[in-house]
Amino acid sequence: MQKLAIVTGGSSGIGRHLVKSFANNGYAVAFNHMADAAAASEVVADIEASGGKALALESDVSVEAEVMKFYTKVGDWFGAGPDVLINNAGIQTWSSLLDLSEADWDNVLKTNLKGCFLHTKHAAKAMIASEKSGYIVNLGSGCNKLAFPKLVDYTASKGGIEQFTKVSAGELGPYGINVNCVAPGAILTERTLIEAPDYDEIWSKITPLRRVGTPEDIAGPVLFLCSEAASFISGQTIGIDGGVFSQAAWPHEAY
Repeated sequence: MQKLAIVTGGSSGIGRHLVKSFANNGYAVAFNHMADAAAASEVVADIEASGGKALALESDVSVEAEVMKFYTKVGDWFGAGPDVLINNAGIQTWSSLLDLSEADWDNVLKTNLKGCFLHTKHAAKAMIASEKSGYIVNLGSGCNKLAFPKLVDYTASKGGIEQFTKVSAGELGPYGINVNCVAPGAILTERTLIEAPDYDEIWSKITPLRRVGTPEDIAGPVLFLCSEAASFISGQTIGIDGGVFSQAAWPHEAY
């Protein structure tokens, strides 16, 4: 029987690659987007052209009524609850603490952290109602544990996601639902190239593996965490960063 994976923020960046990776591994995939209908339709068309099954819906992850409607539509489309949820949707703003606006703080926290909460809540309810076990993977960041400059709201949201992962794993474990977090490091995407055209060169120099990551580097561990091979892993955060955030700040060249 075909399984269903849900990916939030699936029309671009890492999310788009995750949608296609799950589809390539035999899952039906449903994903949300925000005002990105053309890109979302392109993802669906690519999957369907390869014989897969995908559904794209415009939905705000931070509004519970829209999240509930999303799961109703996905349930009607697929006929059962999800087997997998990937909480990928996220945004960031660049600002120092003293200059950060209340509006930016609220927007980042409601998208990144509240969106993760709402989708976990309703995906888990759908899994339980369908009498399914399930896998939930939340996208964190290296700033789960380290403070990133001028990413005040983003860092706070990602740190919250790591703790939310642990709470969710504890509460949902008795239902057979595994919850984990992956923490990417420097990943080359359309967005990071806009941030810095020389992104690859900058981050390769300080990453022990001497390269930046790709969306493919994220997809492999996420697929693993959603497999039987990882059925006894829950409540954990796995860094996918080439070792960059395992290093201490050091005043001398050490590597």
